[in-house]
Amino acid sequence: MEEVMMETILPLLMGIRDTDVNMRGDSLAGQTVLLGVSGGIAAVDTIRLARELRRHGAEVRVALTHSAQRIITPLAVEWATQGEVITDWDGNMEVLDEVDGILVAPATRDTMASYVHGLQHGPLMMALSVARSRDCPVMMIPSMHLDLAKDPVTDDIVEEVRKHGIHVYWGEEDEGKRKTPHHEEVVARFAHHMNCGKSNRKDVVVTLGATRSAIDDIRYIQNTSSGATGFSIADDLYRHGHDVTCVVGVTSVPALKWLPLILKVPEPNAMLKELQVLAKDTIDAWIHTAAVLDYLVEKPAEGKIASQQGTLNVELIEGAKHIEALKESCQNAVRIGFKLESGIKQKDLIYRATAQIEKAGMTAVVANRLEDLDDENKPRGYLVDSLGSHFVLENTQKMCEAIRTFVERGI
Repeated sequence: MEEVMMETILPLLMGIRDTDVNMRGDSLAGQTVLLGVSGGIAAVDTIRLARELRRHGAEVRVALTHSAQRIITPLAVEWATQGEVITDWDGNMEVLDEVDGILVAPATRDTMASYVHGLQHGPLMMALSVARSRDCPVMMIPSMHLDLAKDPVTDDIVEEVRKHGIHVYWGEEDEGKRKTPHHEEVVARFAHHMNCGKSNRKDVVVTLGATRSAIDDIRYIQNTSSGATGFSIADDLYRHGHDVTCVVGVTSVPALKWLPLILKVPEPNAMLKELQVLAKDTIDAWIHTAAVLDYLVEKPAEGKIASQQGTLNVELIEGAKHIEALKESCQNAVRIGFKLESGIKQKDLIYRATAQIEKAGMTAVVANRLEDLDDENKPRGYLVDSLGSHFVLENTQKMCEAIRTFVERGI
């Protein structure tokens, strides 16, 4: 309750209406989503879920079952969605004709069983039947006690629901229940489900995070990278329906649990080997945001080097440049690199990015200056393409949009 109150009060203090939301992406822009709410106790999360859908561009309509209305009021839902809320047959049923996708959260066992058998005891069930005939994307989020979730009959019902093309996603087990996942995760997965059937969806590999090289079994040298940029790009691509694999070094930000495949490889040479294995498959695009060490420890010591032994000399050797090592095997794919420099002018930054494109056979490079990264008045970076043109990227969202454009356009 306190979280919901703060979400209402803070926008007022910032000078915007309490019904507004801060946009976080456009993966659902231009799409009308029907949020179906059945009578599970997880219906209390409807407001957060509806507003999260709006944050990613969706026009939200809601169908509340009679049981759901005993848990969450239509007035509160209307405030959250700023859209139509259907509570019974006397509602505006024409709204159902405008739906591009349906998200049912929570989905009770009764709701899923009613769908399988074509029962029509409310507007939500009719909307689901219409979606079945129109091949409209539908996602259901079951929420129930663990005993009911493990009932073999529940398994049979879910299997039948999936046979109709509906994506059913279970949350984790917690406190004796299969709970609804966090609203951010639900919307991320739903956006992917909505968009994965579109044309020009690609298989993409994103490298991210810092890398490290061992001095002995407990010490290492490591460069600096939080992994936030790579996760932002991977998240944007995933929400827009692309198949994303993340090859991850050392990160200081939490991994996004909805990303389908995250491979942890913190050592530079091991990361390169992993990328070379992936390159044997048909990968359409490579996004290299990982901070790969330029110099590695030549001969790591076994065990632990004793302390208080005076000066320690560590021999460093030049490490492999991943983007150059992958040039031949990835030549038929979109390849976008990142280049960080410091103490140089903008024109020299663009020149060095262009040189990297030519040397490594890249499609484009996002170039940054170290001194600009923490300056809110400076752009997020500059996107330099293989023709020598460069574009200012005002913020992270613009960067993600530009990279997605290259990925979807192809080579």
